[in-house]
Amino acid sequence: MATGAEVGDPEELFESLAVALLAEPAVSQGTGFGKSPGLRVGGKVFAMLVRGELVAKLPRERVDRLVVSGSGARFDPGHGRVMKEWVSTPARHGSQWKQLAEEALQFARGAAPR
Repeated sequence: MATGAEVGDPEELFESLAVALLAEPAVSQGTGFGKSPGLRVGGKVFAMLVRGELVAKLPRERVDRLVVSGSGARFDPGHGRVMKEWVSTPARHGSQWKQLAEEALQFARGAAPR
């Protein structure tokens, strides 16, 4: 039987990936932008839950590919200007969240994601 995290509950999906990534000592949990739950490395936010979607910092080219594939959209924090290195991925693509968060962690560390 499927759990809520498998069928797309955004809070459960984010909590599940947070638990996995928090196993790394360098990763901490706090807020993203504003009051959104977020994950940080070296003081930098690399992933957060905003309006029920995973928002992850990735290289612009990777964001472009996700947008073209229909898996995500450029993140708009609410001021009408999209952020070119941030992708917002809805819970219906929750099976991709952990991979995207791991890529974002590597990007925030300065390494090229796979």
